[in-house]
Amino acid sequence: MTALTASARARGTRGARLALPYRPAVRVLSLLAALGAWQLVTSLDVHLWLRFEQFPSVVDVAREFGERLGAGAYWQDVADSLRRIVTGFLLAAVLGVAVGAAVGRSRWAADLLGPVLEVVRPVPAIALVPVAILLFPDNEQGIVFITFTAAFFPVLVATRHAVRALAPAWEEAVLTMGGSRWRVLASVVLPGALPGIFSGLSVGIGVSWICVISAEMISGEYGIGYRTWQDYTVIDYPGVFTGIVTIGLLGRLTSTVVEAVGRRLTHWLPRREGRAAV
Repeated sequence: MTALTASARARGTRGARLALPYRPAVRVLSLLAALGAWQLVTSLDVHLWLRFEQFPSVVDVAREFGERLGAGAYWQDVADSLRRIVTGFLLAAVLGVAVGAAVGRSRWAADLLGPVLEVVRPVPAIALVPVAILLFPDNEQGIVFITFTAAFFPVLVATRHAVRALAPAWEEAVLTMGGSRWRVLASVVLPGALPGIFSGLSVGIGVSWICVISAEMISGEYGIGYRTWQDYTVIDYPGVFTGIVTIGLLGRLTSTVVEAVGRRLTHWLPRREGRAAV
């Protein structure tokens, strides 16, 4: 039975190795197929249950995208949105991990902070736009606050669960060898919780993009979300889809950065060879 299992694992490993060179090509073909389907339904003005006759084609969006790449206003909008995302997300990462670890480790923190956090957590971050307008003197700070709130709770919850799931034996071993509580936190709790923390960070960066774009559309003056909404109001549909494509690319870029940092900091985790990376 053991020999059969080892043989099956070896075949699976060889199959994964053989498939690796083809994966980039498969991903490119998948993207090209989606773009081809988009071009087809817009060129044929398909109008079934879904209406595509007013959609810009891939060629129209590519032309508009190329024109905007050469305009300074486009890059200013990108910089504004990225600044808001990075500021809000970094604040959420630091405070989310700190509060999540405190709630997960301390009964006092759980009793004092837990009820308030659990009442506020179900409220969508974008619903706090009126609160942000009342609290902060300008829209910029309010949008950063919305972005922070969107990322804070996924990081908080992931950190709390990761901390509580740690084996007590690890902490007891450090204490037995004379380690302090801070030593336990630095050597056991945070490293052991890192995989769960980065799961929350990956979710948080995606939710942050949803909320920052929505906040820019509602109360912003600059940024990709603001520009996309302005293009819609003047019926510039290629501009709208250029904004959508830009949001997708920026979201993918920031998610990739978070995942790369997570892999770097958790390099000690066992990783199955040939496992698909999303």
